Amino acid sequence: MNILIIQGPNLNLLGVKSSKTGNRLTLDKVNRALRRHVRNQDINLKILQTHKLEKVITLIQRNRNWADGIIIAPMSWARYEYALKETLELVGLPIVEVFFDDDFFMGTATGESILADSNLKSVTGKPDQAFMDGVDILTKHLRNISE
Repeated sequence: MNILIIQGPNLNLLGVKSSKTGNRLTLDKVNRALRRHVRNQDINLKILQTHKLEKVITLIQRNRNWADGIIIAPMSWARYEYALKETLELVGLPIVEVFFDDDFFMGTATGESILADSNLKSVTGKPDQAFMDGVDILTKHLRNISE
C-alpha cells in the first residue's frame, strides 16, 4: 500500500510553535513516528513538506498511479487553493485531511476547508496522533475496498 503524505505551509516550524507551550514536537519527530507506526505493515510512505503549491500539485500528478491514497495537512491551503481541490478531485484518490487542535492549531480548522467535500474524512488532534489516525483511517478504507 502506497500513501502520499503532504504537509503544507509552515509545518516545518512546528517545533517553534510547540516550544512556546513547553512541548518539544518537531515535524521530524512526527515523521519518524509515522514511519514507526507503519513499520511491518507493508505500507510505503512518501512524505513532502512544502510551502509551494505547485510542488504539491506536481507531486500528486506524478504519483497518481503509484499512490493508493493521500493524507494531507493543508493548513491555509484548505481555505483558498481551488487548484489543489481540482487536482485532488481529478486524480480521484481517497484523501484524509489532517488539522491540529489546541496548542498546535495553525489557523485553519476542519469546518473551514474547501477540500472537505472531497475527503474520505477529516482528522483533528495533536500533530503526531492526527497523522497516525489519518494513516489508520486511510489504510482501513483501502483494505475494505480491496476485499
